[in-house]
Amino acid sequence: MEIALHHAHPWDISPREAIEVQQRLRGLVQEMPLPHPPRTIAGLDVSIREDVAQVAIAVLHVDTLEMVDEAVLRGPVPFPYVPGLLSFREIPAILPALERLQALPDVLMLDGQGLAHPRRFGLACHLGVLLDRPALGVAKSVLVGRFGEPGAERGAASDMVHRGEVVGRAVRTRAAVQPVYVSVGHRITLDEAADLALRTCTRYRIPEPTRQAHLLSRRADRG
Repeated sequence: MEIALHHAHPWDISPREAIEVQQRLRGLVQEMPLPHPPRTIAGLDVSIREDVAQVAIAVLHVDTLEMVDEAVLRGPVPFPYVPGLLSFREIPAILPALERLQALPDVLMLDGQGLAHPRRFGLACHLGVLLDRPALGVAKSVLVGRFGEPGAERGAASDMVHRGEVVGRAVRTRAAVQPVYVSVGHRITLDEAADLALRTCTRYRIPEPTRQAHLLSRRADRG
């Protein structure tokens, strides 16, 4: 499958130039309702060792959480580690991995941030804008944003606020377990993103799309 990129840009650039790319593309992020109820959702897991990134993609049916497609690919990392510029390390490896799928899923779920980012342009925003595809970030830790502790019950949630803006939502996916941190990437609302994160969780804290992608990556390591 060949992927058409929107607003493509070079990857082998300086951190200063990367920040300029983020600032330029940030205005293209759209918070808007999904065009239709999604049927498929892809979880993406990226692990980097030295200068090699391994991308695992697990595509699940939203209602049944059955895996319908998958891909694993290793690729070079063209960008140094700089806080706030993670997408420039990961997306060059993600894009060719996505091309191994039979079709692009309806929604992309990233293990990382969307708008809950210092420049409002985390990994989920960057990939969503490049593909012009609905995307959300589900992070295991907070990058920016303050919030009140959600209730202890499953489904409890609290908005995350940074510099006077709601940038995400802490969502309790298991009772009395630390929440996950959900943010809009592109072409989805925060309510929809939080709902998808909760709906796709089973008995684990992490939603099944990204959890299954992580397990897929581990199996590839063993293989």
